[in-house]
Amino acid sequence: MPAEQLAGLSDLFVVGAVLLYVFAMVAFALELAYGQARAGAAPARRRLVAAGAGGPGEEIAEDAPEPKVVQAAPWAAKAGVAALGMAWFGWAANLGAIITRGLAVERWPWGNMYEFVVAICFAVVTAFLVTQVRQNVRFLGAFVMLTAALGLGFAVKVLYTAAGPVVPALNSYWVAIHVTAAIVASGLFTLAGVSGVLYLVRGDGLSRLPSRADLERVAHRAIVLSFPIWTFAVIAGALWADRAWGRYWGWDPKEVWSFITWVAYAAYLHARVTAGWRGRAATIVQLVAFACLLFNLVGVNIFISGLHSYADVAGAR
Repeated sequence: MPAEQLAGLSDLFVVGAVLLYVFAMVAFALELAYGQARAGAAPARRRLVAAGAGGPGEEIAEDAPEPKVVQAAPWAAKAGVAALGMAWFGWAANLGAIITRGLAVERWPWGNMYEFVVAICFAVVTAFLVTQVRQNVRFLGAFVMLTAALGLGFAVKVLYTAAGPVVPALNSYWVAIHVTAAIVASGLFTLAGVSGVLYLVRGDGLSRLPSRADLERVAHRAIVLSFPIWTFAVIAGALWADRAWGRYWGWDPKEVWSFITWVAYAAYLHARVTAGWRGRAATIVQLVAFACLLFNLVGVNIFISGLHSYADVAGAR
């Protein structure tokens, strides 16, 4: 198939992925809206037990009463299953867009911001679907699908770059190493970011969202997996920089913000391990780190010029 047709097919796959992600988002939202609702965990009550002979009483903890439950609509679970199926079809379309784009340009298909964002949306959905295989996280589905659909829409409307060659600096096997690692880590970090936002939104009252403990657990596991991958991506970027420009580090804006992002996530993990931070404080730290990641991936490339800026918008490195 000619390169022009492959490029056009890639664009159609992106449109199909957007539509499927939107349909999946609606179905996930219906399951969430009409599924089982549960109150947030109530704190343990304490009561005073009198000691004998008029001595001082002893305060002991009692278990909190069982949270109130509102049963789900009979069809809610079916909507969730249908949403999961559409999410897989959207994932396949997203993958098809990446593969056909790569065949059209005969290189790794993340040499500019358009291709990079399409790949990150694929990574976000992949992280969600793989996590779903291991544990039920369908409650994240509507928000992950919304993130992926908006990301692809942003790529098409703002970042679109016609299929073609890239600058010589990107014609390197390091694209397959450094950029791929950054994409995988970014997908996992985004899953954690979505969980963190929901943690702050979820109140203590009746809600169809899972408990804050479950949301925090999902976010923490995603960050534990993604942090070493991001570390590898930063190191691989330094090795590529030495090969391309003759130095490992040059305080380029992209390099600086990649390091800032690394420090922010390291601070989150360090605070959990050494200071025992949990709950709202830890979630705020990880969301600050996620904001650094977003600025590094999009803001730096669009608004700040540097050695990592290519073509009309910016490069993916």
